[in-house]
Amino acid sequence: MLSWATVSDSTNISFSDYIWVNPHGMQSNPSVSQRKATLKKLLHVLEQHEDAVIKALHDDFGKPAFEAVLSETFIVQNALRQTIRNLSRWAADETVRPSLLNFPSSDRIIKEPYGQVLVISPWNYPYQLALLPVIAAYAAGNAVVLKPSELTPNTSGLLSNLIAQVFNPVDVEVFQGGAEVAEHLLERRWDYIFFTGSVEVGSKVALAAARNLTPVTLELGGKNPCLVTKNANLTLAARRIVWGKFLNAGQTCIAPDYILVEASVKSKLITLLKSEIIAAFGLLPATSPDLARIVSDHHWKRLVEMLPAEKVVHGGQSDAQTRFIAPTIIDETDRDSALMQHEIFGPILPVLGYEEESDLDEMIGRYEKPLSLYVFSDDKLEAERLIRRFPFGGGCVNDVVSHFANDRLPFGGVGHSGMGAYHGKRSFDTFVHRKAILRRGTWLDIPLRYAPYKNKISLIRKWLKWL
Repeated sequence: MLSWATVSDSTNISFSDYIWVNPHGMQSNPSVSQRKATLKKLLHVLEQHEDAVIKALHDDFGKPAFEAVLSETFIVQNALRQTIRNLSRWAADETVRPSLLNFPSSDRIIKEPYGQVLVISPWNYPYQLALLPVIAAYAAGNAVVLKPSELTPNTSGLLSNLIAQVFNPVDVEVFQGGAEVAEHLLERRWDYIFFTGSVEVGSKVALAAARNLTPVTLELGGKNPCLVTKNANLTLAARRIVWGKFLNAGQTCIAPDYILVEASVKSKLITLLKSEIIAAFGLLPATSPDLARIVSDHHWKRLVEMLPAEKVVHGGQSDAQTRFIAPTIIDETDRDSALMQHEIFGPILPVLGYEEESDLDEMIGRYEKPLSLYVFSDDKLEAERLIRRFPFGGGCVNDVVSHFANDRLPFGGVGHSGMGAYHGKRSFDTFVHRKAILRRGTWLDIPLRYAPYKNKISLIRKWLKWL
């Protein structure tokens, strides 16, 4: 696995500007017990350095400590504990009921690692979304290369150091750098690629994987609608929407991207949203310790440039030096505005009214299938009807974002919002090939299947019908 070639350009690659040229080389193939021991060591190291992780996340884009624990360190530690506890069972062969067509036989499934896995992780949750797939891929027996985001250098650098403390580099290693590093890595042949990021880059990853027929998991995004009907508890809806939308300053792939609210209660909902923003972040949100900053100047500029054309009814303040954007509410917007063309991925929330439920078909149908959809309604039949009406990756009724926290639920998109799903046992299953094995008995050999077939057709039909 550690076969190297110097990269000729000026790409900032860690480990002395080298890159793999043969990701199908030898790996250590640790046993299940060895993997568990290594994962226990990783858990210990991560717990010891939790404060350093929280600081790195704050240094990169002002992530509050509470959010760092809730959405990053706790999730990783919980996944590690679950994996360690269940790995022996997950990795064990599965016995399945044999078919009478093959009598006598015994049938089983062997969990076989794919081999060499490439994980490309994003900047918005740079700790959690890097480590979750790495943990699962290694637990499944693969060797893993992690390419973390260059937009969060403090977290990526710390990750590299922590991983180097725990793993043999032939099992897990980190390459830091920009898009050029990812492009070089994608030129190599991998057995599996796991990518989290934008739809645009996800398409490039899928194209690169297709050249070698490499299987992929793509965790992408989209314009996630949040539907609020007149039957909702509006006060609670506003509080939960504000929390989920402005968590991580709106830089969350499953955050509500826009609200579709029944017209008769739109004004009331906007008033409540304003009140909840003030309750959460104060009258001067720039001084709030509980609001993250935008990750880069480029992303800050992209978001700020959307605002002048919009009807801002709350917020709208910004500061280039600190990459601050206040939690912002937009009252209506043109369907063709810049705000509604792509996923916003920031602390800007358009609120659009609708008259009839049928209006939602056109409004939501303008976009590709979203990663998430949310419905607020105390009418159970109405809520059930709405979540079944539209295709999306996953979502909530009377809440936002929280479905991510249950690792017994699959997390993943559909269509342009992604392919494949993980979390919990599904994370382990993502990185193993389920090899089907049949062991045929030798003490009996029914001659019916063998040629010559003369006079056997009626008998085989009767037998197959009986089965």
